[in-house]
Amino acid sequence: MIPVESPRPEPGPAEEHPAEEHPAEPDPAEAVATAAAAVPGVAGLYGGLFGEIATHLAGRRVPGVRIDDRGNAEVHVVLRWDRPVPATAYAVRRAVSPLVHGGVHVVVEDVAGPEEPRPARNDVGGVA
Repeated sequence: MIPVESPRPEPGPAEEHPAEEHPAEPDPAEAVATAAAAVPGVAGLYGGLFGEIATHLAGRRVPGVRIDDRGNAEVHVVLRWDRPVPATAYAVRRAVSPLVHGGVHVVVEDVAGPEEPRPARNDVGGVA
């Protein structure tokens, strides 16, 4: 007996680009990073001196966020100098809590200072 392959039907509109119609849900670590970075007073997430504070996903990393097997989140942030540290850390915890199954531990790694104005340059390229 010779095996016969049946021709595959042509893909319909929904089958041609399934990712466009049903975008994949972001990884919980990505959702946590987005929520934490959106909190007023957060200057950014801190990935560690050597990038060791991160969630490693297939082909990418989410710096500043670790989520363990129990759903506990560790969020490492850099805060703006002009915002109260405890209130901002609490706001990060409130923003992240609905996104994870466990607890949320916010680590304030640094406080970003005010932006210093850059020195003016003269036409020759030196400082005026």
